[in-house]
Amino acid sequence: MNETSKPSLLPERVISLDAYRGLIMVTLAFQGFGLRKTAGNHLAEQPDSTFWRMIEYQFTHVEWVGCAYWDLIQPSFMFMVGVSVAYSYAKRNSLGHAYSLMLAHAVWRSLLLVGLGILLTSNRTQATNWSFTNVLTQIGLGYTFLFLLWGRPLRVQALWATAILTVTWLAYITFPTTGIDPTQGAADLGIKKDWAQLCLSDVDSPWHKNANVGHAVDVYLLNLLPRAETFTYNNGGYQTINFIPSIATMLFGLMAGELLRSPRPARRKLSLLLVAGVIGLTVGQVLHLMGVCPIVKRIWTPTWVIFSTGWCCLFLASLYTVIDVLKWRRWVFPFVVVGMNSIAIYAMGMLLKPWTARTYQIHLGPEIFDVFGKSWAPTTESVTVGLFFWLVCYWMFRRKIFLRL
Repeated sequence: MNETSKPSLLPERVISLDAYRGLIMVTLAFQGFGLRKTAGNHLAEQPDSTFWRMIEYQFTHVEWVGCAYWDLIQPSFMFMVGVSVAYSYAKRNSLGHAYSLMLAHAVWRSLLLVGLGILLTSNRTQATNWSFTNVLTQIGLGYTFLFLLWGRPLRVQALWATAILTVTWLAYITFPTTGIDPTQGAADLGIKKDWAQLCLSDVDSPWHKNANVGHAVDVYLLNLLPRAETFTYNNGGYQTINFIPSIATMLFGLMAGELLRSPRPARRKLSLLLVAGVIGLTVGQVLHLMGVCPIVKRIWTPTWVIFSTGWCCLFLASLYTVIDVLKWRRWVFPFVVVGMNSIAIYAMGMLLKPWTARTYQIHLGPEIFDVFGKSWAPTTESVTVGLFFWLVCYWMFRRKIFLRL
């Protein structure tokens, strides 16, 4: 298909924003292209392979402390929410929408995001799964607070981000806990001894899995809701109060969005994004190494917010340079298609992956995903299923159907 026959990429938009969102959603909806399981298959045959060990690490959530590419999916999603808020509410404001109406919209969107997150999380359960750690519920819980900081001066936004991270840090370090004994683990909290020795030996007790202030809040809060059985712990260590430091992640995205909207020269915008990215990575790593606060994505530590934001700024800067400054846009079309319908592909990915895979096997044969060999079957399946979701988004794109909350 040549350039002129494609639907317009809407040049008035900052295409790098849609591309970044699309890149993240493609990675998520395509299940990381099945590379984690494919790497596992190859490691079973080549246990000393450095390449496949690296691939497996990058497409798996780290167990506790640290960061892999797969861990950066959620903060990227949340960072881009902040960037998008800078543009969407500026547009509403330019159209003459009253602040009260925009606030009502933000509250309504918060409720919809929380509701949709719970709906999708409950898809494979026998009853409503009252869990608030899904990315949509986390965004929903913080979205209205983010809106209230939209349009404020940069120094005010920076002070609020600092206050949020400081209060979060204080809540953890002042909470009375002895943590988990790494030599024993804690079976009643889902923590095996071997795992504790490997992952918690060098972590201060306030930041231990399922033995911190966030876990205590969930034990109280989640048991107030109707449940089939008492909540005792989250298997992955994720927590509802993660949404509080996540507001800072979205707020940093809002600052980045306001920077891109500003009349500054493109090179100035780019340099500021790069500087912010380097500062984020440096400060996050220093705080981690000094023992002030570890980099733990699963409980969204303040250091994780700073460190992951650094990566988000560098990702955005790279895409902004290539797409909006150098104008190399032809390659980005598949990601823009998804980026402009991120809610649609996210919902399809959460609801339809097993059904889509089974449908392929029913009509094309049960061995269809083994076409490149059994070792590559996870990648073949993930890409084939994801391609179906992409085609749905492309159909919607051609017909200008964009799902919005």
